[in-house]
Amino acid sequence: MFRIRAAYSASTITVYQAYRPKIGNAAARDGRFPPAWSRERMTWIKPSFLWMMYRCGWGLKEGQETVLAIEISREGFEWALRHACLSHFVPVLHGDQTEWKRRLRRAPARVQWDPERDLRLNALPYRSLQLGLAGEATVRYADEWIVGIEDVTPLARAVHGHVRAGEPDRAAALLPQERPYPLPEDALSHLRR
Repeated sequence: MFRIRAAYSASTITVYQAYRPKIGNAAARDGRFPPAWSRERMTWIKPSFLWMMYRCGWGLKEGQETVLAIEISREGFEWALRHACLSHFVPVLHGDQTEWKRRLRRAPARVQWDPERDLRLNALPYRSLQLGLAGEATVRYADEWIVGIEDVTPLARAVHGHVRAGEPDRAAALLPQERPYPLPEDALSHLRR
């Protein structure tokens, strides 16, 4: 099943990223990314808190010690989805590999669907969105879409602590409330595998 689940409000959606402290701490403090953050690289945002925990190892992986919750405009997020291409070739969507590669080169955003994770970071039978931003999308993300940035490393550590202590109910009670993100059914049709 391909459905985006996220914490969101009427105007914003929360996505997650993890960085080394030099970048993460400055971003949380200033509400924007510091000059050391590269606009030239693709940056991946994840609406799923637990998928981010899987990716960054609860903020314990080197270079990913600071976990950020980044609130961005829904308008920006949906722009990225509309302008995205799947990160892998799907014959029924792309026709042939040459056409897919052309679309991929031109697209300012990429989508990957990876298995969602549970509290023990085991794969679940449904998929979670990762959205890669490059070029124009990276600039718009950094300069226009960000509404706020919060360091949620303490939350990641608290949830992880309860998981390690065998307290799944206490861990689950701390999780951000993620629910299906409302999009027209055809909004993801070009992004399903």
